Amino acid sequence: MRKWVLIIGIALSWFLAWAIAGLPDGHLRVWFLDVGQGDAILMRLPAGEWVMVDGGPDAKVLDWMGRIMPFYERQIELVVMSHPHADHINGLVEVMQRFEVKNMLLSGVKYNYAGYQKILEDAASQKTRLWYGQKEDWRIGKVGFDLLYPQRSLQGEEMENVNNSSIVFRLIYAGKRIFFSGDLEEKKERDLTQSGQRLKSEILKAGHHGSKTSSTEELLEAVKPYYAVISCGVDNKFKHPFPGTLERLNDHGVTVFRTDIDGTVEVEIDGEDVLMKSFI
Repeated sequence: MRKWVLIIGIALSWFLAWAIAGLPDGHLRVWFLDVGQGDAILMRLPAGEWVMVDGGPDAKVLDWMGRIMPFYERQIELVVMSHPHADHINGLVEVMQRFEVKNMLLSGVKYNYAGYQKILEDAASQKTRLWYGQKEDWRIGKVGFDLLYPQRSLQGEEMENVNNSSIVFRLIYAGKRIFFSGDLEEKKERDLTQSGQRLKSEILKAGHHGSKTSSTEELLEAVKPYYAVISCGVDNKFKHPFPGTLERLNDHGVTVFRTDIDGTVEVEIDGEDVLMKSFI
């Protein structure tokens, strides 16, 4: 009997500690998830709201969400779909099946892919509010979303290079900023740096998995990051990240975290400091 009481007591203590750890603590936490060759980012805002940017290439994103989010959480305040390539949205198909998504931010670019259509159908079914990428500033509680690109809605438009339809924004909390690049490539990065907008950020989510087409000299000069996170898969067929991109980041004194080496990368902003750590 005492043995069972002890086991139950330990289980309850573990469960209570886990539940408390899932409660909001006034800190902004951002996880760049290790989902292989793709992008998936999960955030918990200071007041407890959950936000996602992309969902990676498959259902692996659900495993990470299960590890990070309390089991009882079934609502996501905002999903940002940077652009509709499979390595960014396939996981969102699974997320839409299991969570209530209140808002979705997307460029609206026309793209013939079944996964993209499925997400839009599920969004309509659960009455998710869709926001189509036009320039505006958002706030969720104390966290600002500074939308930088595109400068207008691309709803229904076709683009030769869908990477260049990517939603680009800065997340701002307590004076600290994280720059999210999607897969925006060199030409549009140049347009962005010449737009006169404020781009400076402490952390850069490196564009297009660290490929040679993104994180150009001009962008690094404008953003001036202390840290960069590259989302890419181990031994991926594209050979991301590109050595020249890593060299540019190094030349700018940027400390680089990579999901293929470091696993999931967590950023914590507590109102004063930026804390970076990784775990596999």
